[in-house]
Amino acid sequence: MAANTLLVELGVEELPPSALDTLSDALAEGIRRGLAEAEVDFGEVVAYASPRRLAVQVRELADKQPDREVERRGPALAAAFKDGQPTKAAQGFARSCGVGVDDLIHLETGKGTWLGYREQQQGDATTRLLPAIVEKAIGALPVPKNMRWGASRVEFSRPVHWLVMLYGGDVVEAELLGLTAGRVTRGHRFHAPEPLVLAHAEDYLTALESAWVLADREKRRERIREQVLAEAEVQNGQAVIDEALLTEVSGLVEWPVALTGSFDERFLEVPAECLISSMKANQKYFHLLDEQGRLKPLFITISNIDSQDPQQVIEGNEKVIRPRLADAAFFYETDRRQPLSERITGLSGVVFQKQLGSLADKAHRTAAVAAFIAGRIDGDVAHARRAAELAKCDLVTEMVLEFPELQGIMGRYYATHDGEPADVAQALEEQYLPRFAGDGIPGTRTGLALALADRLDTLTGIFGIGQRPTGTKDPFALRRAAIGVLNILIKGDLDLDLRELLELAAAQHQELPYAEQLVDEVLGYMLDRFRAWGQDEGIEAEVYLAVRARPVTRPLDFARRLRAVHAFASREEAAALAAANKRVSNILAKQPHDESIAVDVGLLQEPAERTLHDAVTRQRQAVMPLFAEGRYREALDALASLREPVDAFFDQVMVMAEDENVRRNRLALLAGLQALFLEVADIALLQQ
Repeated sequence: MAANTLLVELGVEELPPSALDTLSDALAEGIRRGLAEAEVDFGEVVAYASPRRLAVQVRELADKQPDREVERRGPALAAAFKDGQPTKAAQGFARSCGVGVDDLIHLETGKGTWLGYREQQQGDATTRLLPAIVEKAIGALPVPKNMRWGASRVEFSRPVHWLVMLYGGDVVEAELLGLTAGRVTRGHRFHAPEPLVLAHAEDYLTALESAWVLADREKRRERIREQVLAEAEVQNGQAVIDEALLTEVSGLVEWPVALTGSFDERFLEVPAECLISSMKANQKYFHLLDEQGRLKPLFITISNIDSQDPQQVIEGNEKVIRPRLADAAFFYETDRRQPLSERITGLSGVVFQKQLGSLADKAHRTAAVAAFIAGRIDGDVAHARRAAELAKCDLVTEMVLEFPELQGIMGRYYATHDGEPADVAQALEEQYLPRFAGDGIPGTRTGLALALADRLDTLTGIFGIGQRPTGTKDPFALRRAAIGVLNILIKGDLDLDLRELLELAAAQHQELPYAEQLVDEVLGYMLDRFRAWGQDEGIEAEVYLAVRARPVTRPLDFARRLRAVHAFASREEAAALAAANKRVSNILAKQPHDESIAVDVGLLQEPAERTLHDAVTRQRQAVMPLFAEGRYREALDALASLREPVDAFFDQVMVMAEDENVRRNRLALLAGLQALFLEVADIALLQQ
């Protein structure tokens, strides 16, 4: 079969930049899936996109489906012939196959013999299959909201204006979204507005680039990055390239041109974060820093045209950004006129959750928990309480109302301006740490106490009103809050009992409909997050299950056990000892025994059981101090030496002896062996 390159391009009015990559990848995946389902051979599938187009190239696409042998099964042989003559069933089956009865074959199966027919079916031409494949792929695009235009009944994210479908140098006959497929595309809206005729599917990128369009998304992103860095170097500055902003900007332009503008230095009196948020959110500008990491009064904008008078474009951007920065300066000046402490009463009018009260109620509850935690971690109790009272006050400031992403940051600035203690001010920003996987944790004791208390209040409150998160819905980000608590306790080396903290947090709520089992439910939910935490650390699910089987409620201790069992599982002795523990667990589960009964040395009859008893006794003396200090890895390394006496015991000793006293004694010996490992985890579960 011959192969060639396929090009599909859908020309549209400017698409939302936030949806561009998603739509582009979805179109490529839809076409790839359609070709695979049609069993057409193909090579690389590449997605291209710009604000005015979604395109896919499929390389080495076969020109037809492969031929295949089709087998049909008819009636059972017993029903196909009577007295040696074909029945109506056989004749009807033959007619449906377009052949005579004599041309049919016998098919042998496990359930008997049947009449059958085999034929070679010719593969369909790829160009005949493509219209349906592309139509299905377009129909499955995750378009946020469809629209109609003109008198057409066609719906899409934006009005569509042209459709290119080329297989090699030939147009694929198709009609989609009210458009007839052709070979005519469009270049840049201003630099190359004339129709652009494509001779071959492989000419796509070079033809568009000659028409001032970079259709390759990655190339366009990197072109912008290079230009921004080059502009910054000219200005003796360091460009800060936010990857999300870079992606968004690359979705706004087809031919990027970086230009540097400036703003009045007086605006630098405003916190840099405020200016940066304004430049990024409103104007999509990149900001620059000086050698000391301070914001420079410059910005880099990405234009979609290569202007003959770039200074005019720069001045236009400077004119637009000036009032934006003036607004930020006004918000900052206005907010500082009222101390944060005077905004506490204003939190009463802001609902946190209708069943859980206002932000003022949340602040009151959080203050009690934060003060308790601060006392446990050698923090300043008064400062923790104060930080909790002020924690949400910046949410009602003008700056945060305009730029929500500045919550916490502005709290720190305003608290510092008000003369609050340094750790209190810092905690107002640190309360949101960690924000995402891999993020840092608070650096102050006050921040640690506040961050924990705020999350614990949310977890107990939302669970307490019966709004447990599901696999698809978690509006209060409880999963992230739970993982945040675990990370803070582990990375902060805080050996706190999670059950105790949850009981305290739950007690701060006046009325909770589901209070009865609340602490157990939230505790279980949070400890279940250790499975994902362990996966991030490269720890197997079996290791997590082994530790989870024990009643461990201190996350720091839980993490130490996970790491210790993970290391133990890689030892040569681990598999044998896990199997032995599994066997012990099964034996003890089936036989009634008193765990308080000590082993009677006088009843030990076999050399192997005496050897095992001596080994267990020695190891118990050696490892119990290690368990008390949380040195689980060292303890398990020591217990690994039990492999040989354990193996010898099961090879040479009959546990279920006829003598009841001997049997009970051996069960007590096994219970003691099991108990040693259970001090860390149920390693029998490593067998799963």
